[in-house]
Amino acid sequence: MDNASSRSTDTTAISDITTQRKIPPMCQHQPPCPSADSADRESARLLAHHPEQGWSLLCNGVLLFEDTGELLPDGQIIAPHRPLGASQVMTAA
Repeated sequence: MDNASSRSTDTTAISDITTQRKIPPMCQHQPPCPSADSADRESARLLAHHPEQGWSLLCNGVLLFEDTGELLPDGQIIAPHRPLGASQVMTAA
């Protein structure tokens, strides 16, 4: 029996498991910042601020744009939500 025929051709031993790199949470301080899926996600600390490019990266992974739009770490887009201007605010009579 030669080496070529003695090698196993059985592929069942090959695993289908893909290796995924475990990324540690960006927020390492205490108390931790709100998560990217919480309502107060914009109150997380700044990691990077690039006003010349119009965006900031928060420690919860949210990209916050100057027009108040957001890109969440899972790819979800949050539309801009600018506050109303003074001329559009209704006042009580």
